[in-house]
Parts: sequence; structure tokens; C-alpha cells
Amino acid sequence: MQQCEMTSVFTIALTGGIGSGKSVVAFLFEKLGVPVIDSDKISKSIVLPCGPCFKKIIDEFGEKILTNKGTIDRDKLREIVFDNTSARLKLENILHPIIFKNIDSQMTLISYPYCLIIVPLLIETKSTERFDRILVIDTLESLQLKRIAERDSISSILIKKIIKTQVTRKERLRYANDIIVNNDEIMNLNKPINALHKKYLELANNKHK
Repeated sequence: MQQCEMTSVFTIALTGGIGSGKSVVAFLFEKLGVPVIDSDKISKSIVLPCGPCFKKIIDEFGEKILTNKGTIDRDKLREIVFDNTSARLKLENILHPIIFKNIDSQMTLISYPYCLIIVPLLIETKSTERFDRILVIDTLESLQLKRIAERDSISSILIKKIIKTQVTRKERLRYANDIIVNNDEIMNLNKPINALHKKYLELANNKHK
């Protein structure tokens, strides 16, 4: 009976384009005590040499993507897949089933009323139906470019290629149950996040009645 209650956790998929501020928003929810499952962290762990996707990726892309330490060079791999749609789809087909399996597994361990799951490619992977609600972080593309350039050591050309592989802002917003506009200072996110937190607790409570 206890396991049934745990697996019925109310799920909020947190999504948005690259550089939109998903990690910042998730961190602020975490400060309120909300469990967060991060698919990017899962993605990094499953491609480690001891991970379930390591050999499949090497078999597909070759040892040229390895670092001197024998780990996958994520920058090299990113350069390859964002220059080649077929290669990107092959990588996604290796990673995504394992990522979602991990997400499902982690959700069974949560006893809090709701949890946040960061899924950057939620719409692209046609995974919207997996979750009770969708929270989109929306930001201007010019701000995305600026934030990524400051955060990552990748070229503006590659950043634009990555953005082009993702759905448009308009398409993403079409799926949103809730929207946080992140075009301003971090401190200005607290008010909408607190309001959503209260709303999600109420929705979770109603689901479990």
C-alpha cells in the first residue's frame, strides 16, 4: 500500500530551451523542499565508462570521441551530433529510453506530494503524456545566446545549431500548463515560484483524495 502512495506522486515536467534557466528555477523549488529529478544529470551518469550507454555510444561513434582518460568527451560528441541529424537521432535513441527508465525508477522513491522533473527535450521526445503537468521556462532567444556563451565554452554557431534542433518558443508554449518568464534577475523568480509551489501542493492533494 505504501509503495502505491509513493508512485502516485504528482509530476511536473520542467522544460525550456537551452539557456532558459531551468536549473535556476529547479534550484529555487528545491529550496522549498521539492524533490527534483534532473534528466541532464542522469544523461551524464549513464555515459560514464561504468554506465549502461557507454559501450553503445563507442560502438556507434568510435573511440575518437574518448578523452585521454578513456571517458566520453561530451564536447566532441556534441560537435558531431549537432552537425548531423542522423547521428543526433542515433544518440537520442541510445540515451532516451535509459533516461526515462531512470526517471521512472527515481519517482518510485519519492514520498513528497509532488516532484519536478527537468526534461529539456520534453516536446521533442513526445514525452508530454508521461507527466501530470508541464511547466515551461520561457526566455528571449537573445538572452539564451548570451547566457550559454557565458556559461559554456562553445561557439555561437554551435549554440544556434542546438537551438535549431529544439522546438520553437511558440510550439513549446503551446504545451504549457504553467509558464515562468525568465527575462530578468533571479530574485524576481521567487514570487512566481512560491505561487506555483502552493498551487502544485493543492493539485497534488486533490489527486490523492
